[in-house]
Amino acid sequence: MESRATGVNPARIAELSDDADAFLLDVRRERDYEKWHIDGAYNVPLYDQLLAKDYDGLEAAIETGEIPADVPVYVVCVAGVTSARAADFLRERGYDAASMTDGMRGWGRVHQSYEIGSVDGVVQVVRPGTGCLSYVVHDDGEAVVVDPSLYVQEYVDIARERDLEIVGVVDTHAHADHVSGGRRLAAELTVPYLLHEADGGHLDWYVSIEGGDRIAVGERALEVVHTPGHTPGSVSLRFGNALLSGDTLFVRSVGRPDLEDDDEAAVRRAAARLFATLREIAAMPEETLVLPGHFGSETDRPLATTLGELRTTNDLLAIDSEAAFVERVVEGLGETPANYRRIKRVNWGLEPLGEETARLELGPNNCAAN
Repeated sequence: MESRATGVNPARIAELSDDADAFLLDVRRERDYEKWHIDGAYNVPLYDQLLAKDYDGLEAAIETGEIPADVPVYVVCVAGVTSARAADFLRERGYDAASMTDGMRGWGRVHQSYEIGSVDGVVQVVRPGTGCLSYVVHDDGEAVVVDPSLYVQEYVDIARERDLEIVGVVDTHAHADHVSGGRRLAAELTVPYLLHEADGGHLDWYVSIEGGDRIAVGERALEVVHTPGHTPGSVSLRFGNALLSGDTLFVRSVGRPDLEDDDEAAVRRAAARLFATLREIAAMPEETLVLPGHFGSETDRPLATTLGELRTTNDLLAIDSEAAFVERVVEGLGETPANYRRIKRVNWGLEPLGEETARLELGPNNCAAN
């Protein structure tokens, strides 16, 4: 149990999110909570009151029992200011309360790493606040980082902890939901940055890869499989019995085909390409372990499932008619990722990385087709 500290790191909150003996209190506005929140958090919309140092609403929530007094309370806001005020107020009334430092901005920066037990040499890096998954693939002291986030030190630390030398960085596609750290990490380490040419945009510094290529890592290699549909240059990577599927195939869905060109005819063409790609993936051995680039509400860590399981549990993968698949995908498209056009411009090299870049990707992940 946490002590009566005034602040708690967002990474600690990630460990506590499923703890029944803790209460996560989100004091942001209701619309912000509904758009993006930590699983299990309870919303009492007091943000504007707390900004004005008005504690009447918080007092009322105490009196009505909305906030339990018998477990630690962790308070969440936008940036950690109003939550700190709420936590101070609660502690003065005997609560074991703390504020999550940096608020939801800090939550978006949390990274957790997990070994994939059934595949030798793969570390899955989970960002619980954004739904993003990236990977450190390694063998014989060397590592290749796949789909890294903007926070590149996380991968340097993972490699250092395992005594690995990072020899390359791969993006499975030009991301639209988060800012890639691929070029930054590769530049800092003076190693190749690899990307399919069809997703190269205006970048002039990368090594082009295509289907059939092999990316050496130690005594083994990542085999490149061109899997277009989500983007023209989307690739998946085979490593032993694992398939790092990027944003092509998820556990419950597939990658949406409308972030490259949202004209309906273009979306339908991309969806048809995605259908052909998925038929090729579905023909792989059923024991193939699928390691996706995103997750939704799944809580298993690490997140991995066999292709045989997905054939029966992923409704979109099970569709065997191109026409039916295209209609299902087009009809199921929901809200696009926040700021996705600007994020793609950054990832294509059309906008520089700046102080506000990290804020562009804060929010829910919406890269799935439905």
